[in-house]
Amino acid sequence: MNSQTNATEQARQWLASFDEILTSGEPERAADLFEQNGYWRDLVAMTWNLKTLEGRQAIRHMIHQTAPHIQPGNWQLSEPATEQDGVVEAWLTFETRDARGKGHLRLRDGQAWTLLTTMQELKDFPEKRKFRRPKGAQHGASKTRQTWLEARQQEERELGYSQQPYCVIIGGGQGGIGLAARLRQLDVPTIVVERNPTPGDSWRNRYKSLCLHDPVWYDHMPYLPFPDHWPVFAPKDKIGDWLEMYTKVMELNYWSSTECLGARYDEQNGEWAVEVIRDGQPVTLRPKQLVLATGMSGIPNIPDIPGMDSFEGEQHHSSRHPGAEAYRGKKCVVLGANNSAHDICAALWENDADVTMIQRSPTHIIKSDTLMERVLGGLYSEEAVANGMTTEKADLTFASIPFRIMPEFHIPVYQQVAEQDADFYQRLRDAGFMLDFGDDGSGLFMKYLRRGSGYYIDVGASELVAQGEIKLKSRTSIARINPRSVTLTDGSELPADLIVYATGFGSMNGWAARIISQDVADKVGKCWGMGSDTTKDPGPWEGELRNMWKPTQQDALWFHGGNLHQSRHYSLYLALQLKARQEGLDTPVYGLQEVHHLA
Repeated sequence: MNSQTNATEQARQWLASFDEILTSGEPERAADLFEQNGYWRDLVAMTWNLKTLEGRQAIRHMIHQTAPHIQPGNWQLSEPATEQDGVVEAWLTFETRDARGKGHLRLRDGQAWTLLTTMQELKDFPEKRKFRRPKGAQHGASKTRQTWLEARQQEERELGYSQQPYCVIIGGGQGGIGLAARLRQLDVPTIVVERNPTPGDSWRNRYKSLCLHDPVWYDHMPYLPFPDHWPVFAPKDKIGDWLEMYTKVMELNYWSSTECLGARYDEQNGEWAVEVIRDGQPVTLRPKQLVLATGMSGIPNIPDIPGMDSFEGEQHHSSRHPGAEAYRGKKCVVLGANNSAHDICAALWENDADVTMIQRSPTHIIKSDTLMERVLGGLYSEEAVANGMTTEKADLTFASIPFRIMPEFHIPVYQQVAEQDADFYQRLRDAGFMLDFGDDGSGLFMKYLRRGSGYYIDVGASELVAQGEIKLKSRTSIARINPRSVTLTDGSELPADLIVYATGFGSMNGWAARIISQDVADKVGKCWGMGSDTTKDPGPWEGELRNMWKPTQQDALWFHGGNLHQSRHYSLYLALQLKARQEGLDTPVYGLQEVHHLA
């Protein structure tokens, strides 16, 4: 028996036992098929939540609480299993009472090390795709025939006025647009509220040099992947044009030039009152569900530094930076040393500005080429596509690793990165730059998941820092701002015509405070991070990203965001949760997260 046949047989036997026990009178005994410290990560299928169960006891409790109602069954391999280094990996399908799902299994010595289960489709409410796609044309004669354009125009006239949407999404960037596309395919009446005039403006309005630092294979939108001639790292205005096109082609009800003034939840009627100004006219929307897709980063963090009001030059947050052209020959100070700071410093240098980066704390740097080669290439690259790796399979592979053990997978990779680019890192250190690879050496993605900051994917700016072309002041900050200079905490003074605060953003629930109330923001608590008890991600351990794409402590309030990869993947699970509620399915949430941190 060859290794693949043996691996397949092991996985098939495990699934058969799993299926049999789950449908027995004591389904919780299925926990004994896991390692003592095994993991079950469930994305909506079993828990109507995003939940990772760690250890047999937690798995047993979840099964006991959910299996009788969810009725999981029909567990099948979807392709032959594989084995490497004693770990059998298998892709699987299954069903529940209401849904169909896909999953991934890792076995060691016949027991489950990790299991991923994901809801993919509601049985009674599938997307109208492939064999179920709409005809479009109405064949035959009819005196009441309505063309596609007439129906679309009627919907645009009525939705939000004579007809109320089921869901309102606040924020029309890539996250809100992608989620709205999924809800459209599920026939969930949805309005996206966006204050900018045109879809894609949230990208167009950023600094001129901005482009994606993630490669194209990682960044596809739902349903419409980028064409195969799309650049590897898309410029901001090209992304803006794609989002504008996408919004139109996907037939989204996108209310641009619309500002949300506030929202409140009517407990008695189970609906929101969302006050907006659209084209200068007040409108009250009354959706059953409200999604904040205002960007993972939340409201800009602008430090309060003595003397700010006395500054005679120009100062702004990086999110408001217009571009470098106006600052040729100027003395520029950039407070911060992560992605935006590096991009802005490089653009200022290209435009012959005198620029100094102020680095207050260590930054993780990884070269873009090295990231592709060592980290992303196996899942998101042209080679991966050629080897049969689909975007969906790549996303599920990434999702199959529980956050608790993800550092184990990443630490050795980033040790290889440090070794491969040792000369590069040494030159940065010699320039005075403070480097790190995360608190535990786990690198870029763990830093991103834990705190959403503290890193830069190098596309050229680091070389300028190493060479001294971008001046550097590290282990210091701005103590005071003077009319034409800044005084640093180390006592030195820098002349300044421009100060850019590349100081990051607050938690997404800051938007809940601004749009709804501080009470609701405190009720749902901090967004993002997982309680790793590392820098800027305080414990206790929660195991999933706080509040993202799942039920919160506030009824009918959801948060959607993240990078393009996360927005694409997790929008599916959020859309299915919303559709299930629209159709009145029973959606008992297992393990609703507690709130440990308010912001």
